[in-house]
Amino acid sequence: MANFTSLNLPQQAQGPEDPDDEIFQSYDNLFRSFYNYAPMLDSVQIAEAYVQCKQLVQLADMYDALEVIGPRIDHHLLRFHGRLWKQIAKYPPSYLKLGYLARSKAIFQEAMIHVVGQWPAGQHQLRNHVPASVMEMIEDKVDELEETKARVEGKLWRLTLTTSRGERVTPHNAWLDWQMMSLWRQWFAENTTPQPASILKPPPSSSSGSHHHRGSSRDARSTSSARESSQSTALVPARGSSLQQPLNTGRIFRLIGSGGASYLGHDEVKKFLKISPELYSRETVRRGERRLDELKNLAKDAVKPLMRNFLELDLREGGLPYLVCTKMEARDWQLVFGDD
Repeated sequence: MANFTSLNLPQQAQGPEDPDDEIFQSYDNLFRSFYNYAPMLDSVQIAEAYVQCKQLVQLADMYDALEVIGPRIDHHLLRFHGRLWKQIAKYPPSYLKLGYLARSKAIFQEAMIHVVGQWPAGQHQLRNHVPASVMEMIEDKVDELEETKARVEGKLWRLTLTTSRGERVTPHNAWLDWQMMSLWRQWFAENTTPQPASILKPPPSSSSGSHHHRGSSRDARSTSSARESSQSTALVPARGSSLQQPLNTGRIFRLIGSGGASYLGHDEVKKFLKISPELYSRETVRRGERRLDELKNLAKDAVKPLMRNFLELDLREGGLPYLVCTKMEARDWQLVFGDD
């Protein structure tokens, strides 16, 4: 008898996954939850778990069963602990929608803080995809954050140093100290104020060139020079255009909150003082750095309201380039989830 056990027969390739399988799985998880069984959701890959939870919560929304499914999804995702907070930081709008449908305060709040800090980056993913009450809350939180930033900015602009006699530093009583204040204010202005609109005129349209006469060589030379000038002008971006992105002042406030050598370090002070050779020396550099550090400490205290962190995400592994001081109050939960 022939021995076929050693033959390697080719296996039939598996076809693509049937979308109906995912639907059946979602229905299976829905009915399992109805009968008080835990839904079969991925407990290893958080990305896959998110997809499964999203499909399940959408199905539950169709059958008015969010009160049954929401706690199951909330419990399952929270078991990922730190990995969940990192994933929310990557996709805050998606998790905001999921947290709202699942009525998960932890997920919704974490996503809300990121959304407000990054606003208006996520508005296209949220508008017309979440209730008007949620959008209204986001916009209110953004306005509150902007008001806090405006108050802090006012304090920063009013910061000043004093002399040993307690007088405010001016160009008349402490020239070097006043120079350090000017350096700090110039740095702050450049990083928190939009660039001025370009004074260069936009290049002429190509259609207008067909109306010029081509008679003389002088006209041809002038047309050529004008074309070269327009091409060089086109390389300069129009800073006043509507396409300009809003300034990310959150990163600047975080630098101020860090203080120390995180900004305006030793090299910047030396470069600044070298502009006036009569002022530049080792002693003036050291004294200028000391006075600048005093101003940085004052600024660090002024931005403390913006440095609060209400995230569950551990920021020690790496800071975020936006502010995370948004807080959900009790009245906010009543607006989002009712009297829950």
